[in-house]
Amino acid sequence: MSEWFDLSSLVALVPVLLRVTTPILLAALGVHISQRAGVLNLGIEGMMLSAALAGVVVSAFTGSAWIGLLGALLIGLVLAGMLAIAVHGLKADLILAGIALNMLAASGTTLILFMLTGDKGMSGSLASQVLPSVTLPVIADIPLLGPILSGHHILTYVAFLLVPVMALTMMRTPFGIRLRAVGENAEAAATAGINVVRMQVAALLLSGLLAGAAGAFLSMGYVSWFSANMSAGRGFVALAADLMGYGSAWGTMLASLLLGTADAVVIALQGRGLPSELLQAVPYIVPVIALVIHARRRRVVA
Repeated sequence: MSEWFDLSSLVALVPVLLRVTTPILLAALGVHISQRAGVLNLGIEGMMLSAALAGVVVSAFTGSAWIGLLGALLIGLVLAGMLAIAVHGLKADLILAGIALNMLAASGTTLILFMLTGDKGMSGSLASQVLPSVTLPVIADIPLLGPILSGHHILTYVAFLLVPVMALTMMRTPFGIRLRAVGENAEAAATAGINVVRMQVAALLLSGLLAGAAGAFLSMGYVSWFSANMSAGRGFVALAADLMGYGSAWGTMLASLLLGTADAVVIALQGRGLPSELLQAVPYIVPVIALVIHARRRRVVA
């Protein structure tokens, strides 16, 4: 086992861990903000998938990775707006609307991909632009620490910097306090003069933006192309990460790192002679085990 995970291997594993954690963390923060407002965004998977395609298409036609990112964010925002209209305007069930959005994204992205490229699997003919990585001055030259902290994708830094920003926003700002009040007791918040619908719509829109960023990372950072259903359940893993985070942005980050570690270990173990079916199942087994432990702990506390 030591020959598998020596010091150099562990240092090399850290960038992989941060790379696979980034889309989970961005999506989990999106789930976190909607959950605190009492409108769980179950459509996060579909938003990520649609944003991933939008990033590739827009960046390919404009030749700009930044415009591609803007397109991905816009798609996430639009789909979140559609979910908000369905729930608050048409009085649809939140859970069913989220599931419908995921189904629409899964089939719609495949259709659009086929219409643009003639391929239902991958965007081979669309050359996606790639968002840059960031080298941190001075830190990059420090042995061992440099490869761990420097040279990561720009959205990776954005994801982890958003954690303290969101924690501070939720706990110390009027917006965050109102948002939490709506999520904890909407009727009491309305009695206190808080516009419940406005706060929940705002939470869904912010959640959509974060889902858009997660999707953009998948197709413009994790890889540089789009493939059908490439979100691969990461939106649902993000839902698990937020639940495991006990309603805290910091807890959500730690849970995302735990779930990302499962992915990173699988990547590190590829080619070691282990059954591929087992390795493919690990990233989904870990959230299930973690949720069972989480539910048991909550039951004990209750």
